[in-house]
Amino acid sequence: MIALGTLNTLTVKKQVKFGFYLDGLSWGEILLPNNVAPANLQPGDLLDVFLYLDSEDQLIATTEKPAIMVGQVDMLPVVASTKVGAFLNWGLKKDLLVPFSEQLIPLKEGQRYLVYCYVDLSNRIVASTKLDRHLHKTPAQYSPGDKVDIIISEATDLGYKAVINHQHWGVLYSNEVFKPLKRGEQMIAYVVKVRDDGKIDLRLNSATYKQAQELTKRILDKLKQNNGKLALTDKSSPELIYDMFGVSKKAYKQAIGTLYKDKKIVILDAGIMLVDS
Repeated sequence: MIALGTLNTLTVKKQVKFGFYLDGLSWGEILLPNNVAPANLQPGDLLDVFLYLDSEDQLIATTEKPAIMVGQVDMLPVVASTKVGAFLNWGLKKDLLVPFSEQLIPLKEGQRYLVYCYVDLSNRIVASTKLDRHLHKTPAQYSPGDKVDIIISEATDLGYKAVINHQHWGVLYSNEVFKPLKRGEQMIAYVVKVRDDGKIDLRLNSATYKQAQELTKRILDKLKQNNGKLALTDKSSPELIYDMFGVSKKAYKQAIGTLYKDKKIVILDAGIMLVDS
């Protein structure tokens, strides 16, 4: 199926003086101009092209790949602010419009903003800084340990809010992050849990995730053996923690932090305790 604002594999139908026409099936013939056509292109060849509307709102194909495509999130610079909205540089000759109605705050020329790209009701490819309008619209089909791509959105009281696979919101908690992260920074993360309310907890390190899963089980087992109570908190000495579990204080704090967020334990001044024990 052919789609606007994405990569499509189309067949070269014929060559003309100013370029090539591609077979757009029900969309008709789509022009690929000479200046973006690969050398030695021939009718009958298959070609991956990006489809968008040119400055005259005519459907056109290009082999150039923009910095963002429909359904994606990225940080892009504003190159102009006009009476119809702000325009972003996305790597094509025609800049990408952010209508005023899709600006969370007025966008300033020379600044970079995190945006979501989509096709609006008038069939234009546009972008929005109002990410909540466009993300988390489908159920999150992730399992603990899944490897995902994330883009950092903003720092919060909990840690960092991040966009997962261009589709969902996730959270990196402060005790899982050991360096400052910047808005728009892209990295790999691992799903810890999809909560009942749809929120997704993340970690940056897969090994840490696996170790923490094992450690939380050991802590729960130890609590059950001790009538639901354990005289170790996140303020206990590293030596006491290591003597009991053979792990670092940082690993222990992460594990009991996870158990606390999952409402399996409460943390008291004297130690930790199973919920309802």
